[in-house]
Amino acid sequence: MRFAVVCEVVEEGRYAGRLEGRLQAARQRAFVGRKEELAAFDEALHSGGRVLFLHGPGGIGKSALLRRYAQRATEADRNVLVLDGRMFDPSPAAFLAETRSMLADEGAVLLIDAFERLQGLEGWLRERFLPRLPVGALVVVAGRVPPDMVWQADPGWADLLQVIALGELEPEDAAALLDSRGVTGELLDPLLAFAGGHPLALSLGAAVAIKDSAAGSRWTPTHDVVATLLDQLVGEVPGPAHRHALEVCAHTYMTTQDVLRTVLPDEDAAELFSWLRRLPFVESSPLGLYPHDVVREILEADLRWRDPQGYAHMHRRIEDRLTQQIRAAEDADVLGAVGSLFYLHRGEGRTPEPHFRHGEGEVYEAAFRPEDTDDLLRLAAEWDPATVAAVSHWTAWQPQAFRLYRRTTTGELAGACAWLRLDEHSEAEAQADPVVATAWNTARATAPLRPGEHLAVNRSWVRKRYWGTSPVTNLIRWRTVGWCLRSERMAWSFMAIRGDDPLSGHSGYYNMHGLGDHAWEGDTEYVLLAHDWRAVPAQVWLERLLPTGTHEVPVKPEPELAVMSEAEFTDAVRKALRHLSKHRELAANPLTRSRLLAGRADPVRALRELLEEGIRDLGRDPRAGKPHRALDVTYLRGAPTQEAAAERLGLSFTTYRRHLLAGIGRLCEELWRRELHDST
Repeated sequence: MRFAVVCEVVEEGRYAGRLEGRLQAARQRAFVGRKEELAAFDEALHSGGRVLFLHGPGGIGKSALLRRYAQRATEADRNVLVLDGRMFDPSPAAFLAETRSMLADEGAVLLIDAFERLQGLEGWLRERFLPRLPVGALVVVAGRVPPDMVWQADPGWADLLQVIALGELEPEDAAALLDSRGVTGELLDPLLAFAGGHPLALSLGAAVAIKDSAAGSRWTPTHDVVATLLDQLVGEVPGPAHRHALEVCAHTYMTTQDVLRTVLPDEDAAELFSWLRRLPFVESSPLGLYPHDVVREILEADLRWRDPQGYAHMHRRIEDRLTQQIRAAEDADVLGAVGSLFYLHRGEGRTPEPHFRHGEGEVYEAAFRPEDTDDLLRLAAEWDPATVAAVSHWTAWQPQAFRLYRRTTTGELAGACAWLRLDEHSEAEAQADPVVATAWNTARATAPLRPGEHLAVNRSWVRKRYWGTSPVTNLIRWRTVGWCLRSERMAWSFMAIRGDDPLSGHSGYYNMHGLGDHAWEGDTEYVLLAHDWRAVPAQVWLERLLPTGTHEVPVKPEPELAVMSEAEFTDAVRKALRHLSKHRELAANPLTRSRLLAGRADPVRALRELLEEGIRDLGRDPRAGKPHRALDVTYLRGAPTQEAAAERLGLSFTTYRRHLLAGIGRLCEELWRRELHDST
């Protein structure tokens, strides 16, 4: 405590007459514990040439400890540079631009906060940057993720690196923190039970409890208290729109003005964004705003409990916006949009591990270029020598189909994938690749392509050490989902997965299934997971992939659509016309499960209206007068027989039949065009 008082005097003297002095003094008084961590820093400060690596969960006090480190280093007349990993791009060039002055300073102290945002630079930092520092320099890295085991396996770093796992405060330190916030004795136990030794939770809980005159030894953090906690933390919320903006910020991965504009269309998005960024627990990054993890979870839990319908409505609006963004985004922005979409469904207990964010920044995606050919062929040879010919074939025929995944630190090619697009003219091209050829033949035997449609085959090649769940496979999965949602007129897609791939068990989640035939490339077996997008369109597929979990009553799943050839479709139209007034027969007609009627609440009624409107539309064509009249009298005006219809029209039966068949043909042609080309 004596040291804290001295520091308070120093800080107030240094910032005399400025509010910053009072802020610094308040922070000094609130800082408790961390004796071992402070001792480790003091030793490193005097010995020099050391790296301390702090890691721990959000809100555990890493930033507060770094501030204390900065103060001690300043008092020791050392030059201090504090970097926040959220404030610049995770690239070597950006890092060097911030730290270049340290390279010639023997007394420099570099403190790096939020290193999890720079995780992809860890290898580069270890191998390239740190060895260039002067011997007397001291570096402290603080992040949520522990350091790579390579540090400890390298004998060169054995005596220079100290790893510190920052955990919760000891009980006496947690009590001291509450005491510094003015918490009385009878509130200590319930607050400690609520927050444990988590510094941020303790501080937030204390901020509410000390203002509750009725709080005592039985105080518990009810939902109302959580809401009060948020109100106290934010201050008085200006209005309902600001409350909604805060809830949106908690639900999304990153919040921008565009997100707020989408979810709150009647509000001033710019004003709300400006208000959010001034909140003490909201951080800024190049991608947008985000709240501290503890605050995020409290806000989420509160809204789910307080207004489940409002939560579901907000979720759906954000999800719809991200889905639209995926479909309309520039290619380079697709991965971020897909990752943000899956983030909405965190904690639902069914999202596969590959969709969780981890290793962010460790690997980056790039489009294929001709100069990448040698690297890609070497990767293919490592994957399986038998696949080299196929990779060489497709890089020549469809180079735009490939995406490469390289390590940020070294540029090493860690993986690649391709989305190979084949239409009715691609059979010869497909046969050059045994995996693609099997997919092509399977689709043709099951439900062939119709005019204007195509199929896609997704292939990937990953270095073995990145198999299973890894940043490489994570990005490949995100890219694949993006391709699925962005492809127009796609009939089939196939995912080619090695039989020994650890992720092959996730196929059911993706609503993709084997159709019986496996493919072989050399001695390697591939499972072909297929999806017919005509039967289950992209929007329905996405809703099955990511159910919100917010509905009080389960939503009835959409049935699969009927995939018909032109002859089958024409036959179905003819039968529907004959049974236009018969509900049971219309209900059994495959047209009720066509793309034309997808999503209709009453497909039987919708089919009847579709045919009636089609006949009326034909009457608007002056060249179709006779066929239209034959259809109108036969099917809309209720002629009991075709002979009676011919008599009403004053035509011979042969002439009537010719007009009727011409009208049916015109109607079938128009509806078939819409079935193939209109979006669902």
